[in-house]
Amino acid sequence: MKSYVLAAAFAACFAAPAMAQEASAFTGFRVEGLVGYDNVGAPGIKNPDGFLYGVGVGYDIAAGGAVIGIEADVTDSTAKIKLAGPDIETDRDLYVGARVGTVLGSGLLYAKAGYTNARIEVNGFGGSNEDGFRLGLGYEYAISAKSFVKVEYRYSNYEADVSRNQAVAAFGVRF
Repeated sequence: MKSYVLAAAFAACFAAPAMAQEASAFTGFRVEGLVGYDNVGAPGIKNPDGFLYGVGVGYDIAAGGAVIGIEADVTDSTAKIKLAGPDIETDRDLYVGARVGTVLGSGLLYAKAGYTNARIEVNGFGGSNEDGFRLGLGYEYAISAKSFVKVEYRYSNYEADVSRNQAVAAFGVRF
């Protein structure tokens, strides 16, 4: 029942005709700096957490009352765990995907999905690249016609039962 209420509320956002006029404020090329919290999950180990940092780019267009965009980012993290032996730590995380959202006042509520590839390092034993998918929800607030801040939650799931939960904040500029 709860999921039906959330789905109805999300659909109502797209149906509001006044929002179509404001969608153009969230269009064009954008660049953003990312910071946040990163928690990595893997079978049989304590989930390490750390500080996430990186950069992102994207391009958004208005489509009726919705905003549709493509995006990519490169991040890294300080998440690391010491076992009885080597350190296991995250390395770079590459993401490319799409987002769709609706304007709510001076903000954009959006959902995102795409491909992600993370490098997991094991000191002394090399590392591996893990392919996966990312899902997320976020809210972007226009500070001015050219600048914005945003917050989002991201869930990534990779091969070898590795997953990530991230809470991210960003400051960005539109061109």
